[in-house]
Amino acid sequence: MNKTLKVIRIVLAALMLLSITALLLDATGMLRHWLGWAPKLQLLPAILAGNLVLVIGVLVVTALIGRFYCAVICPMGVFQDLFVWVRKLIFPKRKFHYTKPANWLRYVVLAAFVVLIALGVNGVALLIAPYSAYARMVTGIHASGAVQWVAIVTLVVIGLMSFCWGRLWCNTICPVGALLSLVSRFRVVGIRIDATKCGGCHKCEHGCKAMCIDVENRTVDSSRCVNCFNCLSECKAGAIEFTGRPKRSGQSGQDGVDSSRRKFLATTAALGAVMAVEAQEQKMDGGLAAISGKSIPERKTPIKPFGAQSLKNFHSRCTGCQLCVSQCPEKVLRPSVKLENFMQPEINYADSYCRMACTRCGEVCPTGAIMPVTKEEKTAISIGHAVVLPENCIGCGTCARHCPSAAIMMVDGKPSVNEARCLGCGACEYYCPARPVTAIYVEGREVHAEI
Repeated sequence: MNKTLKVIRIVLAALMLLSITALLLDATGMLRHWLGWAPKLQLLPAILAGNLVLVIGVLVVTALIGRFYCAVICPMGVFQDLFVWVRKLIFPKRKFHYTKPANWLRYVVLAAFVVLIALGVNGVALLIAPYSAYARMVTGIHASGAVQWVAIVTLVVIGLMSFCWGRLWCNTICPVGALLSLVSRFRVVGIRIDATKCGGCHKCEHGCKAMCIDVENRTVDSSRCVNCFNCLSECKAGAIEFTGRPKRSGQSGQDGVDSSRRKFLATTAALGAVMAVEAQEQKMDGGLAAISGKSIPERKTPIKPFGAQSLKNFHSRCTGCQLCVSQCPEKVLRPSVKLENFMQPEINYADSYCRMACTRCGEVCPTGAIMPVTKEEKTAISIGHAVVLPENCIGCGTCARHCPSAAIMMVDGKPSVNEARCLGCGACEYYCPARPVTAIYVEGREVHAEI
């Protein structure tokens, strides 16, 4: 039974990791139909999306059996296990040892994370969010500039921590791990050591990548245990089991559940529910060859995708996971390098424009930062409006010919924009041949308008 639990955990974890990775690397857009569920199971995206059922479900499961989420659902958790496995292959004699929990660090990081999210500095906070960090790492390795550097630094830091200290990142830096550790410490079912059978061989402790098993005192730190089940297969004496709390108190290595703990657990679950409800309320807020060698005036308002609804909605929900960036066939979505919304995508029309037939970004977004829209609905949404710089115009009429909503007309040899009809798709900006500065560009809208 002990080996079976470990095998089941490994199979499910591998399935989740492969599903999310394949979706992030899919250039065809086909896999979103089969694998689009995977990102929506991630806890932080679920909170930002207002998915109350999933948030409470994760908290309840954690309260019952511990951090199953960290062992199976979280791709960053499974990714760390790969480095632990490599360590075991290279240095088979190097063992893990019990260490005291750095509670002050993980809860300070969690508090800082919550404060940054509350202040709207999501871009900085989400650099350590597990799903976001993993997604940026996968998609950013082949990117350039700041995105690539963020991916490389994330890979090196987390990879090194995992190789040397197992799940240390999960139990000190990860905000999701810190949140779940608060609930997991009161789990109903978990790893228990039977002091009457334990011979003190330390094999379970040496195999524990969370470094939470203290053989000397016959205890397991439930807040840090990530349910990897390595200890179960290591113990040959049957002294360590995945079981419920004993009915009798006083057994070594076991801790009871008192009323204060129940209250704490209920409070934590309620907090998660409130966060999800608040996030839910935010939803109501209100071919030619590529043209290069021209510059665009700095936009006063960034352009967000069709379905984003508003800057406020997008910034408060987006995890910067780059899933929409990887799925965009025209490559008009680019990560922002501004501090306040670092790595959150915005639209750039340097290499193409947003075509009316494409709705991929809304279909794959797991948080509701980009709501799904149909092709018909997309043609009735304005995400920006074209601005003409007449002094740069050469009067060719290219912008008017390529405008899909007929919002541009040539008047006395110069383009005139009907803002009430303009979608902000960027076709005019992309095709404009004026150099060195374009004669027409798109300004974003803080709140997307209906046409």
